[in-house]
Amino acid sequence: MTEEQTTKPWFKQLWPWLLISGPVAAMIGCIITIYLAVNLYADKPLRDGVMKQGLKVEQIKDAQSDRRAKK
Repeated sequence: MTEEQTTKPWFKQLWPWLLISGPVAAMIGCIITIYLAVNLYADKPLRDGVMKQGLKVEQIKDAQSDRRAKK
């Protein structure tokens, strides 16, 4: 080994960038998914007289509306 071998710094090698690219792509996908979930698919407020139980949405029977309907 009389020859001096010159090695490149790690950031000029190909393999570290290939190994880093997978987790970075997953992180970017996670950030995009969280953004879409919060901004586009957040629960919308329900109007008055409506109650949500799980996936089922029911209209609440109001005592005043029952009295009006009976008259």
